[in-house]
Amino acid sequence: MIIPPIQTPALGPESQISGVGGLGADAQVTTQAAPTQGFGGLVMNQLENLNGVQAQADQLQQAMATGKNVDVTQVVVAAERAQLSMQMATQVRNQLVNAYNELMRTQM
Repeated sequence: MIIPPIQTPALGPESQISGVGGLGADAQVTTQAAPTQGFGGLVMNQLENLNGVQAQADQLQQAMATGKNVDVTQVVVAAERAQLSMQMATQVRNQLVNAYNELMRTQM
């Protein structure tokens, strides 16, 4: 018994992919490499972000305390965000200290 080969139909222009994700067939996609800032730069960037979150929460709390028209939910959300950011930074610091201590304990 001989099995005949499968015949594929010819694909016309309507069945071809013209673009993906809003990009046309002639779209140019460019990628830029992220700047390498190293571990120290990454830590400094995150500490600056933490400082910004803390400052925003302080500004909202001061505005509310002085009687300015500030939404209470914004103040509470900013305070919680600042508190969670500080807790996260503290935990990251603790893990880094633990990793450093573990490296110092290893024998070469």
